[in-house]
Amino acid sequence: MNDERQWHKASYSSGSGSCVEVAEGLATGIRDTQNRNLGHLDVPATEWSALIKTVTRG
Repeated sequence: MNDERQWHKASYSSGSGSCVEVAEGLATGIRDTQNRNLGHLDVPATEWSALIKTVTRG
């Protein structure tokens, strides 16, 4: 699978190697850093934004 999106490690991922990567766009892609070959999950950007707002509010 050739994914042209710009993936980056999530800012809340620890240095332990248990990380997720995200790629924002019309749909936000989420994937396991250690298992990229297993694909990714796409969620609508509006849902991703709502999740981030909820999480950062504490």
